[in-house]
Order: sequence, then structure tokens, then C-alpha cells
Amino acid sequence: MSKQTFTPALGRFAPTRFYDPVVALTRERLWRALAAMYVAPQPGDVITDIGCGTGSLALLLSRVEPRAQLIGLDPDPEVLAVARSKAAATDSAVQWCVGMGDALVESLGVNSVDTVVSSLVLHQCPLPMKRAVLASMYSVLRPAGKLVIADYGLQRTTLMRLSFRTVQLADGKADTQPNADGAIPELMSEAGFSEVREAEVVPTLTGSISVYVARKA
Repeated sequence: MSKQTFTPALGRFAPTRFYDPVVALTRERLWRALAAMYVAPQPGDVITDIGCGTGSLALLLSRVEPRAQLIGLDPDPEVLAVARSKAAATDSAVQWCVGMGDALVESLGVNSVDTVVSSLVLHQCPLPMKRAVLASMYSVLRPAGKLVIADYGLQRTTLMRLSFRTVQLADGKADTQPNADGAIPELMSEAGFSEVREAEVVPTLTGSISVYVARKA
């Protein structure tokens, strides 16, 4: 497992128990639904949610297609405890694992996953870690496997750039600025992904969240 540290779910200033109420302010239902639409889970698919946090997206995907195999992976045992509690309340079969996003081969194995999905993770990572996580995602995907990322992307308007300052205050400008500058599609391509595109843009109170889609070449 990677020895790198990680940024807590709500950055530097808020405890994990406030994560779900805060994320709800980002039009979460809309962008999560859009991400699930692009994942389009099928029976028998192995789908891994990297940096799954409190499990909202993994649980949504499990409800959309109960016959898919869902794995939620996060380095923070505290948020995974919340995810397990939520899953128990819904009788979900999602598998929860502790692991770092740049060490996915160790956790999952090479060419083992049909779809990798991740939300609100990369904006918290330093640029070298963004590259390492994307490379790790590429390694665990099967040939022609799908990647779906929902995260803060290019902040196109003055209003969105101003709104995004809240995120930068919590997570640090150095790590978040590449997202705001629109770097994620280029980083996905550098990692080897093909058919990279920004499929959706959702304006929120904390800046715009983009849904990116790509395939393993």
C-alpha cells in the first residue's frame, strides 16, 4: 500500500461526520446521478469506487444494478465506517476496502475491473499523486474498461472561480488549482486513456463539478 498521506474527506477544517450534509450542498444528487448514468452498470460488472468516502456513489450504483459487483475503496477507516453503516441500513452487498488510490494493483489486481469510478478525490491530491492515481486506475482496468470521474473541473466563469475558493481554502490551492485550470482531461490522456471527454458540467455553490469519461486504450 502507498505510504502517502491523504487529505481527509472535508479537508482540513471539518470532521468526517459533517461530510454528507456538506456534500449535499454541491447538487450531489444531480452529479451523482449523471456519474451513475455514464457508468451504466451491467449484471456481472466489477465496478470499483476509488476514494469512495461515505459510500454514497457505490451504494447508488448497487441500487441501479444489484447484480454488479461493487467495491468501495478508501484510505480513511473513519469514512469507511460510515459507509458500512449506511450499507447495513440498506442491506447492500458492496465490499468495502482500505487502500490508497495510487496502489490499486496491490488491492485489486491488474486488469481486474470493468469500470473505475471516482468522485471528489483528485482535486485533493498533489499533481504527482493525481498522475499516480490515474496510472493506477489504468492498470486495474480491463482492456476497453471504462473510467468515470466526477470532480471539480475547469472553473469557466468568474462566479464559479469565486465559489471554488471555498474548496481551495479547505483543501489547499496548490492541490486544487490544476483542477480549476482544466488539467484533468490532459492528465487522463497522459495516463493512457482514450476517448477522454468532459461529458457534463454542473454549477454548484462551491464551483462547477465536471463528469469525465474515458476508456482504457
